[in-house]
Amino acid sequence: MSGGPRPEDLDRVALRALDEVSSGMRLGLGTGRAAEAFIRRLGERVRAGLEVIGVPTSERSDALAREVGVPVATLADVDALHVAFDGADEVAPDLSLLKGLGGAHLRERVVAAEAARFVILVTPEKLVGRLGERAPVPVELASFALPTAQRRLLAIPGVAGVARRCRSGSSEPYVTDNGNPILDVSIAPTDEAHALDAAIRGVPGVIDTGFFLGMAHLVLVGDPGSVRELRAP
Repeated sequence: MSGGPRPEDLDRVALRALDEVSSGMRLGLGTGRAAEAFIRRLGERVRAGLEVIGVPTSERSDALAREVGVPVATLADVDALHVAFDGADEVAPDLSLLKGLGGAHLRERVVAAEAARFVILVTPEKLVGRLGERAPVPVELASFALPTAQRRLLAIPGVAGVARRCRSGSSEPYVTDNGNPILDVSIAPTDEAHALDAAIRGVPGVIDTGFFLGMAHLVLVGDPGSVRELRAP
């Protein structure tokens, strides 16, 4: 696995993402380092007079948006979203994504599904030839199903290992904002993400996976000194 993103590259891609925003928009606000860079820059524009409403995908993003002055709402407060902005852990050439290392993929999927456009912000190390090259597949599931789900997931062809996620630097189990555990499923790099996603979702107790397939409209890549645009085929 390659190194993490440089802050200056995240900031560059966040600034480019603001070109996709205009006053009056309702925006999905993702979770993770790229999304946080975007929220901070969005806050600057709001303080300068931009009028938007953000729907955060996690308690962390909600707190940050409020801190920097972005008005926030829930999905109960809005009919639909114009654009959802988020990061990704892997981006394949067809713009298939792996997400969820930040633990918010369930809410991120719900918010993205309500948006007319889904814009992904990444740095170059997130680009892969096939999904599964650098990250596991996060799987959120009901706590009750944890023992049986682990066994069933390991029986799926292409699954190399299953580990319950713990909080960073601790042996304490990780629990999402929804109150659910996450299993990180290691897979062999795959060209059959749709089939693997379906197999994982078929395990009783699985609520969501980190596969985001056929959802991204635009991927902005923060290269050193520039921003690349990747568009869905």
